[in-house]
Amino acid sequence: MFRQICLIGLFCVIGVISRSLEVEDDVQKNVPSWVEDSQNFMIGGQAAFAGQFPHVASVRNTANVHVCGGFIINNRWVVSSALCTVNRTPDDTWIIVGALQLSNGGTNVFTSNIINHPDYINIGMMNDISLLQTRDSITFSNLVQPLELGSTFIGSGYQATFAAWGATASTGPLISILQWQPMMTIGNQECEWQMPSMPIFNNNICAITHVGRGMCRGNLGSALIIGNNAIGTYSWSPGGCASGFPEVFSRISSHREWILSHTC
Repeated sequence: MFRQICLIGLFCVIGVISRSLEVEDDVQKNVPSWVEDSQNFMIGGQAAFAGQFPHVASVRNTANVHVCGGFIINNRWVVSSALCTVNRTPDDTWIIVGALQLSNGGTNVFTSNIINHPDYINIGMMNDISLLQTRDSITFSNLVQPLELGSTFIGSGYQATFAAWGATASTGPLISILQWQPMMTIGNQECEWQMPSMPIFNNNICAITHVGRGMCRGNLGSALIIGNNAIGTYSWSPGGCASGFPEVFSRISSHREWILSHTC
């Protein structure tokens, strides 16, 4: 399908829209049939410094390989993506907090429980959110801090920030150091207009960045934030990496009560 896409005056492109959801190999078995795999990178991001994003967690397998991102909400719970955890168990899942680099540093708090949203459906990525409980309490410091759960419905035009791990080039390896980039939220109706064939639900929130910037697998489950509030957790990306199309997140305000019902 050809259609013209204009993203808030930043760019306008005409082309075939292809769907892709970027995931690590450990999560690939969960990907629905309508999804095409792509590369593994965050293009246009900036390297973070130690303590800049103390909420960030790395969800890994027991071989210490990064699977997805996540974010701390209190001293026993981390939020991530259900796509990342739907086929995982606590015994094969590690949670690393306080790390700036994937290759070293951080603390493994292990996992005692995983709760996937009961209404998660991978067709359409509906309710793509999950909770991971740590075996031991997370010790807070200048490198490890929780995020607040955003309670306000965020519409279009808000400046937000996204931080996660990913390579900086399509041909390069997964980069070790945490990357971040600014984004701007857009309304759900506008988001759906720009991405035919795939619905945007009320419990989604979309955000965009400049042409040539974007994120892909390895970043699933990481938080979109405004200040110290999590407003979304990364769910999927259309059109390949850094395509210029909106990125889609699970809206935290819509899932806040469900999260609190399990984590308080």
